[in-house]
Formats: sequence, C-alpha cells, structure tokens
Amino acid sequence: MPSAAVAQALFDVAARSAATAADGPRVFIVSDSLGETAELVTKAALSQFGEAAVSMHRFPMITSGSDIDAIVLAATERPTLIVYTLIVPEVREAMNTLTEVRGVIAIDVMGPMMSGFIQLLGAPPQLRPGLIHQMDAAYFRRIECVEFAVKYDDARDPKGFLLADVVLLGVSRCSKTPVSMYLAHRRYRVANLPLVPEVPLPKEIFQVPRQKMVGFRIDPRTLTDIRVERMRTMGLRRDANYADPGRILGELDWADQVYRKLGCAVIDVTNKAIEETAVRVLEIVAPPPRVEHSSNFAAVE
Repeated sequence: MPSAAVAQALFDVAARSAATAADGPRVFIVSDSLGETAELVTKAALSQFGEAAVSMHRFPMITSGSDIDAIVLAATERPTLIVYTLIVPEVREAMNTLTEVRGVIAIDVMGPMMSGFIQLLGAPPQLRPGLIHQMDAAYFRRIECVEFAVKYDDARDPKGFLLADVVLLGVSRCSKTPVSMYLAHRRYRVANLPLVPEVPLPKEIFQVPRQKMVGFRIDPRTLTDIRVERMRTMGLRRDANYADPGRILGELDWADQVYRKLGCAVIDVTNKAIEETAVRVLEIVAPPPRVEHSSNFAAVE
C-alpha cells in the first residue's frame, strides 16, 4: 500500500486531469528529497520543445518501494515520463525495475552522476537524501548576503558602502539590483549606488577601496528602450524626462566622470545577461570571505 501522502498526491493528479479534461502527456517528478533538481532539469529540457502541452506533477519525499509501485502504476494510465532523483539504492532499483517491467519511460537524473563521481573520487556517496538543502555556514552566509543586498539597495543607507564586499555604480535601469542579488547568492555582500547628476555623491563612496567598486556602462539607445518600456509598464507618458535621449546621454557622461574620479573599473553591460555581468564583476573584485562548512547541520524541511 502506498503512503497516505502519495495516495493523496495521485488523487490530486487524477482530480486535476478530470477538472481540466486534460489527457495529454505528463511528467512525474519523483524524489526522496524535494524534487527541485529533477524539476529544474526537466523544465530546461522541455523548453527546447517550444509550447509543448505537458503537465508536470511532483512527488517529493519518496522513500519506499510501495510508493514507487503506486506511482509507476499510475504512469501506465497514459503517456507519462518519470524523471527521478533517488539516492537510496534499494528505492532507485525499485524504480528501475518497475518502470522497465511496465514499459514506462524513466530518466534517472542522479544515478549516472553519482556513478561518475564514484569512479572519479574512488569513494562511495553518503546516500543521504536532501544534503544539498542542509543548512551549514555557507547557507547562512548566503542568507545574510541577500538581506544585505536588500537593505543597501539603491544607497538606502550609505554606511553599507563601507561594509560591502562589492559596490556597484551606474545610472538607473542598468541592472545594478539584479546583479547585486545574483552576487548575494554567491555569498558577496553587495551595495549599489544609483548615479543621478542632481544628487551629490555620498561621502562614504570616497572611502571605499577602488578595487571593490565596479561601474556599469550601457549603450544610450539600449538604455532608452529599457526606460521607455519601464515607463509603459508603470503607465507613465513616454515623453517624460526619464526616457529623454538627451537626458540619458547627460547621465551617462556624468557617470563616466564619476568613474574616472573614483578610479574604479568599468563594465559595459549592454545586452549582457545578469550572469555574464556578474562573472565580469567577480573577475575584478577580491573573493568573499572563506566560509568553513560545519559538520553539524540541520536539514531544511
């Protein structure tokens, strides 16, 4: 007999299908942890097939063969792909056997990767589901950095410039905030300063070591398009000063003057992805403080 949680999950799958009259292909995400890894891989692969109408259902915390049996049996009812990340060998073997016997397509996301590392490292895995979600010193450092980025976004408190690992500078809408948040997830404390000609620079910015500062430069026409779209989404008039090409050229010229005055490195962020810009920033600034991992950590529920 399947567990109550799996029985309820399968009931919900059937109920949703009936409510929407959906009878197309499905993907079952099965994991002995949360299933986030398998779902991310599945969505990345599915994105290569355009607008394919595929329903997706997640089955987390699966640890018994009876649960596997119930899920695989449900997958035989109509075209279903099972994508799974199962760490415990017995449970993974149950999935392999049952899907083969019942003719269900199944993809093992974690198994081949672990086999590769066993060969590479010459050591067995710990076989503990959910290790990636456990809270250690690095996890708490990441949370701290995200909170720091929020607190000191857009120069809300100039003291943040003196506490930050990285200080980003640039005119409005040149991706300072999203890059700050990306770097925060990489465990950097980031503050950013919007450059507006009418607003004097805070005195604290002159006390920041220049190797910690990075200025963002962007093509004026690209910035104009970004600001026009921003104003459209906010319901503002397109002819406002914020998106005026002459005004934007003036802001960018003034930003270049600030960069020269501060002696900081400058990155052209035009048409660059957030990740690409962040990598360039990390090539310039020093690494964040080393975080020692604790052997005593509690799992995230």
